[in-house]
Amino acid sequence: MAAALPLPKYHRIYLVLREQLDEGRFADGLPGELALMQQFGVARVTVRRALEQLASEGLISREPGRGTRPIVRRPAGAANDPMRTNLTGLLENLVSMGLRTSVKVLEVSTVTASEAVASALGLSPGDAVQKAIRVRSTREGPLSHITTYVPDDLARRFGRRELSRKPILLLLEEAGVQVGRAVQTVSARLADAEVAGHLEVAVGSALLAVRRLIYDEQERPVQWLHGLYRPDRYEYEMQLSRVGSIDAKVWVSRDLSAQFH
Repeated sequence: MAAALPLPKYHRIYLVLREQLDEGRFADGLPGELALMQQFGVARVTVRRALEQLASEGLISREPGRGTRPIVRRPAGAANDPMRTNLTGLLENLVSMGLRTSVKVLEVSTVTASEAVASALGLSPGDAVQKAIRVRSTREGPLSHITTYVPDDLARRFGRRELSRKPILLLLEEAGVQVGRAVQTVSARLADAEVAGHLEVAVGSALLAVRRLIYDEQERPVQWLHGLYRPDRYEYEMQLSRVGSIDAKVWVSRDLSAQFH
């Protein structure tokens, strides 16, 4: 089998910036071309090509004299999103995984919600949310890099110490939240320099990217999670069944487990 061709430099930069845009990192605008050249160690033409691809997909707006700014899109899984996929039966697996792994808390802070975070959690941009960044590990080493956003009124009862000891779903329940359901999307991302260091992989390595929105029993969004997982240590199993009449059979899924090793 022929070896896979390496991704062009501009495309790797595009993928990293796209992921960071999805996370709402550039609310005040993207770094300038010179800063990006220094960050990625590439020529200006490479940076410009990456930015041109982002602009062509409607992810950023480039205006002379005003810099480069993100174009906010509704996050997948937000309320009333017709493309969302519902999860059932996975929450117990998530708690179990949390209890069977160790966690290192990198950051816990109260921040103002970006437009993307506010849209997902049903808040107004600028409302207070708790942002927590953690790395979860198994005996073999780091498994995942997790960023969570929780409305401030729900997160006041737990901080760095509690997050280092218990899964966040348990902390939410202890805070009085009755967890109802989750909406999840799974895609792929490339590891940037920061995440690569925490997960002990090479910059540009492929990672499983999970976006998970947790609702309580009253359908209020209570947690938005951005997870990056090492694919060699994490897998998600589903069982598919055919249902319906013979001329209209469809596949339905039943979540079995979230496995890690």
